[in-house]
Amino acid sequence: MTVSAACWRWSARPSGIESIVFKLQQIDHVAVTVSDLKKSIAWYQDVLGLERRYEDAWGDYPAMLCAGSTCVALFPSGGDESSAKTTGTAQGMIRHLAFRTTYADLLEAEKNLHERGIPFEFQNHGIAHSIYFADPDGQQLEITTYDLPKAEKPFLA
Repeated sequence: MTVSAACWRWSARPSGIESIVFKLQQIDHVAVTVSDLKKSIAWYQDVLGLERRYEDAWGDYPAMLCAGSTCVALFPSGGDESSAKTTGTAQGMIRHLAFRTTYADLLEAEKNLHERGIPFEFQNHGIAHSIYFADPDGQQLEITTYDLPKAEKPFLA
């Protein structure tokens, strides 16, 4: 498997199937099931500053909340998604959803979460700093930055 800046490309397939001839640009959205759609829409807008898009086209759901070109698609629990599913497969699970930001905005996010009484955990990953916290349904979110001050990454100088 080789990786380019814009996409994943598979060159050798052990199954003998021809290589992929299309290119993926980026992750478009992550679909998340929520217990209270209106409460979750408000939370993602108020706490993370995500912008609601496509409501005119799709109505109540999925509620697409976006940062730049990446979105979170909120679905109400018990909603009918059967047309989008492949039959016979189990629903997957998301470990966490991560948003990238600058170092200054990571510090602002920490301050904002603290002021809102939302508990979070800081982790130093060496090349990145992250904070982890939960949305109203307990799904883990991460805000991360690779934009560290030089003093934080002397081994990369």
